Amino acid sequence: MKKKDCYFLGKIIKKYSFKGEVLAKLDTDESDIYKDLKTVFLDLNNNLVPYFIVDLKLHKSDLLRLKFEDINNEAEANELIKKDMYLPLNSLPKLEGNRFYFHEVLGFEISDHNYGKIGVLKSVNDQSSQAFFEIDNDGKEILIPINDEFIKHVNRDSKTITVITPPGLIDLYIGQ
Repeated sequence: MKKKDCYFLGKIIKKYSFKGEVLAKLDTDESDIYKDLKTVFLDLNNNLVPYFIVDLKLHKSDLLRLKFEDINNEAEANELIKKDMYLPLNSLPKLEGNRFYFHEVLGFEISDHNYGKIGVLKSVNDQSSQAFFEIDNDGKEILIPINDEFIKHVNRDSKTITVITPPGLIDLYIGQ
């Protein structure tokens, strides 16, 4: 399994018990959709290695308590702390309507309801508390906050996203 064929699920943050259990922080708003996981891939020295789950429980709102096969004590669990967890892209639940995964909309054309065509979505910056679309407009970068109020329509067939931005936001970048 290669990283390019997977998505980041979360990170193992600490051990939970002396029996080899660990806690993982998930990178999702809907942790309950992962309550039936059987396997995850851990990043060990830039190689994704499958780990089989013997027991799994939701722990608080965004944590999973995991017991892996063949991890039976604290020392073995310690080896997994700070390891990233991945799942295959084809295991992602399908989203519909205006809900989307960041990776699935890369390359989509972005249009503003009032302004018209803005450009092509080249990446998503989610490194701060506010995620942004990074749009290429003929060599100029335009940043638009990813906000449910701004996203009017996502069309997967035509690979377009229509947004409604606050007045003047696009002009800040294009300078009209």
